Amino acid sequence: MTPHPDGGRAARRTHEADVGPCPSADRTGARPHDDRTTKARIRDAAIACFAQDGVAGANLRAIAAEAGVSAGLVIHHFGSKDGLRAACDEHVAAVIRERKREAAAGAGADPGFDPLAAIREGSTGPPLTRYLARTLTEGSPQVAALVDELVADAVAYQAEMEKAGLLRPTKYPQGRAAVLTLWSLGAVVLHDHLKRLLGVDLSAQPADPAVLLPYIGPVLEILGKGVLTKKTARGYEAAFLGAGEQESEDGERSDRT
Repeated sequence: MTPHPDGGRAARRTHEADVGPCPSADRTGARPHDDRTTKARIRDAAIACFAQDGVAGANLRAIAAEAGVSAGLVIHHFGSKDGLRAACDEHVAAVIRERKREAAAGAGADPGFDPLAAIREGSTGPPLTRYLARTLTEGSPQVAALVDELVADAVAYQAEMEKAGLLRPTKYPQGRAAVLTLWSLGAVVLHDHLKRLLGVDLSAQPADPAVLLPYIGPVLEILGKGVLTKKTARGYEAAFLGAGEQESEDGERSDRT
C-alpha cells in the first residue's frame, strides 16, 4: 500500500473533527476561576475526554485543549497516554474509596446521614461514572488493575462498615467485596439498559435523589431483606457447601442471634 503523502495527518484531522471537543470537565459549560494544579486540570480533562470517546478514541491534543495547556505539557507531566490513563484510574479509585469511607463514617456517627453520598456526583468535577462506564469495557491490563484496586478498597471499607454495625459479618470478605463490586460496576457499564428498563440514569447527577428509587428500592430489598427463603437458601447451601459446612453456618447464625 502506498503511504499517503501527508503521512496520514489529514485522516487524523478528520477523525479529530468527527470526535469533537471533549465536554467541559466541570460540566457547567463555563470556565470559572480554577485553583487546581495544572496536573490536576490535565487529569480531569482526560477523564472527561476518555468518558466521551474512550481511551483509544481520545487524543492528547484534544485533552490538552480541554485543559488549556499544550500537548507537550501533558507529556511532561504524565510521560505518555498510558501514564495519563493510569493517573485517571488512580484518581477515580481514590475518589470512590473516600466517598465510601465518608458514607460509612457518617452512617456510624449520624442517624441523619446521607446514604447516597457515596454514589452521587456533584455538579462539578469530572464525570467519574461515565468514565467507568466507558473504560471498563476495554480489555486491558489497566482495566484489570483498576478493578483489582476497587475490590481491595471494598474489602477494607466493608470491614470498617462491619465494625460500625452497618454490615453483617461474612466468612468471605474477599468474595463479598468482589461480587458486590462487580455487580455495581456491571450496572454502571450497562447504564443505558438500566435507563431503558427502569428510567434511572446512573451516569447523571440528579438534583433529587428520589429519581433513583426505581433502582435503589430493589437494591435495598435484595441486600437488606434477601431474595431466597430460608428453606431455599439452605437447599443451595447443602448442594454447594455440603452438610458439614451448612451445620457450621447454622451454628454461627444461632450464635449471632
